[in-house]
Amino acid sequence: MRDLILKSLYLVALLKHPGIRKKHRYYLRDNYFSRLFQVKYLFRDYLGKKKYKVIEYYGEFQQELTFVLPFAYWHHLNGTLDKTISCKSTRELYFFSPDHEEKHEQRDWEYDAKKFEVPNMTHSLTFSFSKWKRVPLKEKYSNDVFRFAKPVLVIANKFNIEWNQAPLNFLSVPVLEKIIASLGNKYQIIYNRPLSSRIVSDNSDILDLDEYGWLREKHPEVILLEDLYLQHKSPANNFNHLQLMVYANCSHFISVHGGTAALASYFGGTNIVLSKSGVEHSFNEFSTIFPALSGARVLHARSEEDVFHYLDEYY
Repeated sequence: MRDLILKSLYLVALLKHPGIRKKHRYYLRDNYFSRLFQVKYLFRDYLGKKKYKVIEYYGEFQQELTFVLPFAYWHHLNGTLDKTISCKSTRELYFFSPDHEEKHEQRDWEYDAKKFEVPNMTHSLTFSFSKWKRVPLKEKYSNDVFRFAKPVLVIANKFNIEWNQAPLNFLSVPVLEKIIASLGNKYQIIYNRPLSSRIVSDNSDILDLDEYGWLREKHPEVILLEDLYLQHKSPANNFNHLQLMVYANCSHFISVHGGTAALASYFGGTNIVLSKSGVEHSFNEFSTIFPALSGARVLHARSEEDVFHYLDEYY
């Protein structure tokens, strides 16, 4: 029966969106089915109203932030959330959960490929917000510890293998130099590229951009989040917690494709996202689900030139 429904929904996706590439129609099909699957919980969610929902996820970090965390928060507000299960160092993300278990040591990008428990399970042109609520991370983690004389600008970078190929979506050292030279006098720049020892891997090898030593030598005025972590282990339970505390006091971000961009979109203000490639482009997600996370202005830069165009206009 499930296979028949899925085939029918693929046909619906084809008829509604004939211009979408064939391989991307499967995303639409799966999202249609995941929303239809919620009928199973109609009584429990809207009439029974007892704590029953156990939400487990250890797939890609971006999907957790954009789809799973807001789904869990909806169940919390609805009074139906019983337990959440995710990766290590995620307790602070699920601060609202009555019982959060940090069970998994590694992420699996294929984990949710056959699961339909979350209404928005994957990429799509449209999203259902009936069981999706903004998670108030900024309000929760705003603090007086990470305050500075100048407004904060967070540069959230990565340098990873992407889709089994060389890194594509990242801010190079020459680009970083240009950003710092143009904005260093106006903002307190905080640079964040999490080391592999600080975060849970999602099957994408983290490579070395060799920028840490360069930044310490050439731009000591730039604060490295790694250094803040070493200095402030007491107020921060883990590196993710530190990111939340620092980001909560910031309204200006430059980030890159993936979970890095999703996290930076949780804190309002303006987030310039460098994304040269990805299925998000086909579905225009930087104008839909990413801004929905907090109401942030999310500006999609398809190139380094676009990044500097947006910096000139908005920063």
